[in-house]
Amino acid sequence: MNTPMGAQEKEIVLEMRKVCKAFPRPSGSPLTVLDNIDLCLREGEILGLLGRSGSGKSTLLRTAAGLMPPTSGEVLYRGRPLTAPSEGIALVFQTFALLPWLTVLENVELGLDALGLPREEARRRAMSAIDVIGLDGFQSAYPRELSGGMRQRVGFARAMVIRPTMLLMDEPFSSLDVLTAETLRTDFLDLWVERQLPTRSVLLVTHNIDEAVLMCDRILVLSSNPGRISAEIPVPLAHPRNRGDQEFHNLVDEFYSILTSRAAESVTAHQAQGSPVQVLPPVGLLLIGAVIEAVSRAPFDGQADLADLARLPAFGTRELLGVADALHILEFAELREGAIRLTAAGRVFAQSDGEERKKLFREHLLRFVPFVAHIRHVLDERDPHSAPRVRFELELEDHLSETDAEMTLQTVIGWGRYAEIFSYDDAERVFRIEHSTG
Repeated sequence: MNTPMGAQEKEIVLEMRKVCKAFPRPSGSPLTVLDNIDLCLREGEILGLLGRSGSGKSTLLRTAAGLMPPTSGEVLYRGRPLTAPSEGIALVFQTFALLPWLTVLENVELGLDALGLPREEARRRAMSAIDVIGLDGFQSAYPRELSGGMRQRVGFARAMVIRPTMLLMDEPFSSLDVLTAETLRTDFLDLWVERQLPTRSVLLVTHNIDEAVLMCDRILVLSSNPGRISAEIPVPLAHPRNRGDQEFHNLVDEFYSILTSRAAESVTAHQAQGSPVQVLPPVGLLLIGAVIEAVSRAPFDGQADLADLARLPAFGTRELLGVADALHILEFAELREGAIRLTAAGRVFAQSDGEERKKLFREHLLRFVPFVAHIRHVLDERDPHSAPRVRFELELEDHLSETDAEMTLQTVIGWGRYAEIFSYDDAERVFRIEHSTG
């Protein structure tokens, strides 16, 4: 059993004080991604960072790793200013980041190169890390021979081999299928609870609410654009945790309520400002239609808690939060206290056939997503009716981070194509109005 440690008794491993991070944008004025971040990570805890797209989770993690200096404020690692990558800090990324021409053993040994250990000691430590993480017998295999879960285990072994004081994890299970992610998550927690891992503290970035409640001792919720800490909630549940417990359900529901309330407030504020640019979630029309249909049918009959939807096999946390955002933006649904309620237009969409859905979606897209209407207007005014992608990229990057701008533009392309508002030629990177487009 992993006994919770007194917050005031344990050493502070990482501390951020009034940290802000801004990036230049095409107009020359800075784009603030993180604003006034205060946090501390103590020895013996897993601290979660939970937030949506645009909340700056990955930027915060890179700043905590010393890979990216803050624009203002300070980062302290074990009481000293952190201005560059430091010994004792290890990262596990969403993608496996393995070198395909190296074996498992050689990939793990890469983590020790900077320590300058004798070859025999490096080999011994690498083999030990491979064994602990559950890959004994695969040390001579190449990444192409491994499953996704096994490749991510190599990533964990490479991070653990340096015996880090602090482990930073950037959505480490999100690229895996559900069963593999659950297995690896459980194995990691077992090793942590049994104190078989050399690391003393963990900072976990995640979008997955169930994952955060399952793994973390405390969870910080980040609001978006710019990223700010909007809530700090302890998780007073002993390990191993049971998703079936009512207290677990209550915490999951609380986080859904917080995140959906922030999203609804953000959309309302954006509409009030009349800005033509907003972050759009990377969700496709099939998933949007599937969620609307699920909510419209029994047992939900037009209103459903997102936590209940997330328990259906067809949906995951990230997808549901993204779809909920999209439906709120498009006014096919309203978000309120962790629940999604279809509007009249959403109910009509659920009952319509393919062409009627497309027509309704087109109307709402042009009305409620100003940037789509802007692209259409530009194409209407130009002769010929086309424009390069880069034009709209620069306009988005004047308001959003480069990552959010790219994600938003990809969403715009998918939605606009479906609604036949414009076409897009990826080879030429050009938007067009085709003759068939109304």
